[in-house]
Amino acid sequence: MYKIDATTVSQQYLHRIMLGSIAPRPIAFVSTVDKDGRPNLAPFSFFNAFGVNPATLIFSPSRRGRDNTTKHTYENLLEVPECVINVVNYSMVQQMSLASCEFPKGVNEFEKAGFTAIASESVKPFRVKESPVQYECKVRQIVALGDGPGAGNLVICDVMLVHIDPTVLDEKNEINQETIDLVGRMGGDYYVRTSRTARFVVEKPVSTNGIGIDSLPEHIRLSQLLTGNQLGQLGNLQQLPSEEAIGLYSRNDKLVNLFKEHPTEYFEQAVALLEKGCATDALAMLLAVNDFQQKPR
Repeated sequence: MYKIDATTVSQQYLHRIMLGSIAPRPIAFVSTVDKDGRPNLAPFSFFNAFGVNPATLIFSPSRRGRDNTTKHTYENLLEVPECVINVVNYSMVQQMSLASCEFPKGVNEFEKAGFTAIASESVKPFRVKESPVQYECKVRQIVALGDGPGAGNLVICDVMLVHIDPTVLDEKNEINQETIDLVGRMGGDYYVRTSRTARFVVEKPVSTNGIGIDSLPEHIRLSQLLTGNQLGQLGNLQQLPSEEAIGLYSRNDKLVNLFKEHPTEYFEQAVALLEKGCATDALAMLLAVNDFQQKPR
């Protein structure tokens, strides 16, 4: 492994390594105002949600690496500890990027980037009309992580109100992942879009535990034809398939012959079942191998 000593390596290089490997990151498109009411709008990808009781969002307007100056967003929050955190979707990503330019203090990024500023209800900063979800927040605390170039400033926000575009809600008033079309930040100039081709499902073991990979027979657990992800899908099942389910495969003469003559193709068919979301059937098919091996050719 290539090792980096984070305490001695170039801060700029470490920054690029972190941004390239800790990704994709959600984007907080943050609206603030200074003490004179002048608006500022800037994106930050050091951002996430950290609880719902109280609803807490944290982002970090870090000190600039090149000259150790602070961002206008940070300075505004010291004067008016309120903000709106707007989420970013694909339809506004180019305008968002434009708003990230280092315009002089007092320049209105809403106007520069062509966004529509709309009044908030519980805080002074404006919301971005084009954003599908807007969080009105009051700043609970700002934690400075250092005073050198690149040091973070954690802005801990309490959510007051949430505004949601109805077009990104489903019939249950939940966020529709098909229509919200969020984007995330990668390293360098790269972003990622949560389109259908990039999005996939991993079922969460919430109320029950999976059987675990260690519960799988050795011919499955140690197979070179199954990836770690595929073994994880099998290990996430709540129980092993029934003998009846396994028997449907072990008594199928075509499958018996397929395994004996082309075992790799047999495993590939099981993997195809996994890819269709039929993990129990896939495991039953793989467990049937034990019965195949006991049958004469």
